[in-house]
Amino acid sequence: MSLLARWHRLHEHLSLRAYLLIGILGPVAVLVLINSVSVYREALESADTAYDRTLLASAKALGEHLDIAPDGQGQGTVVTATVPYSALEAFEADNRSRMYFRISDMQGRMISGFEDLPVWRGTLPARSVYAALVDFYDAEFRGQPVRVAVLLQPVAGRDGVGMATIQVAETLELRHSLARELLLGTLWRQAALIAVIAGVVVWVVQRATRPVRQLSAQLQQRGDGDLTPLVADEAPRELQPLIDANNAMMARLSQLLDHQKRFVRDASHQLRTPLAVLKTQVQSARRGDIDAGQALAEIEHTVDGATELANQMLALAKVEQLRQQGQAPVLDWAGLVRDVAIDLSALIADHGLEFSIETDPAPVRAHAWALRELVRNLLHNAIKSTPDGSALAIRLHSDTRHATLTMADSGPGIPAAQRAHLFRPFAAGRSADNLRTGAGLGLAICQEIVQSLGGALVLDNRTDPDGHTLGLDATVRLPLADPTPPDPNPSNSR
Repeated sequence: MSLLARWHRLHEHLSLRAYLLIGILGPVAVLVLINSVSVYREALESADTAYDRTLLASAKALGEHLDIAPDGQGQGTVVTATVPYSALEAFEADNRSRMYFRISDMQGRMISGFEDLPVWRGTLPARSVYAALVDFYDAEFRGQPVRVAVLLQPVAGRDGVGMATIQVAETLELRHSLARELLLGTLWRQAALIAVIAGVVVWVVQRATRPVRQLSAQLQQRGDGDLTPLVADEAPRELQPLIDANNAMMARLSQLLDHQKRFVRDASHQLRTPLAVLKTQVQSARRGDIDAGQALAEIEHTVDGATELANQMLALAKVEQLRQQGQAPVLDWAGLVRDVAIDLSALIADHGLEFSIETDPAPVRAHAWALRELVRNLLHNAIKSTPDGSALAIRLHSDTRHATLTMADSGPGIPAAQRAHLFRPFAAGRSADNLRTGAGLGLAICQEIVQSLGGALVLDNRTDPDGHTLGLDATVRLPLADPTPPDPNPSNSR
């Protein structure tokens, strides 16, 4: 598993507190590490600067013990030195470091000091902060790293003048010790800062997540069927979108559960009767109470009714399923109306109806199945209500904002007091001629579809000037979709 995959897997199991601690303290720790390295280097540079001045002072002190004397051969003068090692003791801070020196003439000949200290072969820097001919460099002496100061010291005496090279070397224990002390002091302060940051993060996260824990406890204390909205007035406003989304989801779940309960209740109630009738018919046929052909015809009629009822109930359930789906596509309602009219043309011809249809382009946002089911149920009801040989008209017109579908039959109409009642599942009413009408789920399915599409369904009796009923107008009004090109082939969305 790659490092990135491991990090993503760890990230999925991190708590908010751990995530913030890692996200905040991680960069802080990296900065502390970088700063520690920088502080240690600066401390070493500061220690070098301070102790380099001590080395220079030591070299100048040694220069005070130099003199000019005849070389003993009568050929000139030489630099002489009478330097005891105790002359350097004043510059040794403690016994943790050691100092060594070597005094040479300009030709590199040993005058005094430690002979095994390597002779300086370098050059003086072009610029120096010291008022002396001095150079500093790092070397190794007797297996230890040392810092060396080189001073070119002019020497003047009664016998003449000369020039000497004074080298003073010091081991680095004190320098490193001072740098470590500076570093440890800085690290302690930075560690305290990190601890304060960690404490503040834990405290802030604890306070910030208290509403979340309260909501979690509130949800855990609820019963299995409790889908009432969450109440969290004290929650911060950053949590309000989450709470609102949760309450909206609970409302949808409550509506869905209510629909399922109603569906199960209606199904158990409505299917019990045809099944009981079917069982009675089978028993009667087995006893030979009626002719076999008649018994089969009655059984077929009962099965057809139960099948139609089951299909209607499934259609009603599918309407709710479509309601829970995402945004529907844009379809041309006019094309679907004509397709349904063609599907039912045989039934229209059997009744000998004077059929007419007028449609305008009507782009609406809906699922093709829902529009087909809406038009099919309304047209089927209109065909059943229209007497044979009478007129039946379909009109679909659009304005700037809405599309209006009207099914105009020539039936007896429905009294105003019973129209709203007919939209309930399995409701039945009486027409103006006292005929039973509206039983089943057809109008309930239509009402559910229209409401899911944001429209309205109205039933109105059509009358003449004398008040006589000429028929029933079933009018559906749906909002037009945004001005986008309608789908030229609505069947693709079926």
